Amino acid sequence: MSDPVSWLLIEPGWTVVDADGKDVGKVEEAAGERDIFSGIAVATGLFGSPRWVPANEVAEITEGSVRLRLRADQIKRLEAYEEPSESA
Repeated sequence: MSDPVSWLLIEPGWTVVDADGKDVGKVEEAAGERDIFSGIAVATGLFGSPRWVPANEVAEITEGSVRLRLRADQIKRLEAYEEPSESA
């Protein structure tokens, strides 16, 4: 088992697993300001929009992997991630 790491190390392409340990997608983007983690955008398939997972639903971050507190069926119901505008 890997040691936990900071959200600042999360990179696009890291594996995202649900609460049951099932692979549910890949990190598309990690978001936050300074040292405050907001959440991650998760690409769950080849088609469709990435899903926004708020920071409070992230259970653990280890090198190359993010484990969520949610199950796969809950992840499907999350809101689509919308990138912030350039002016934000």
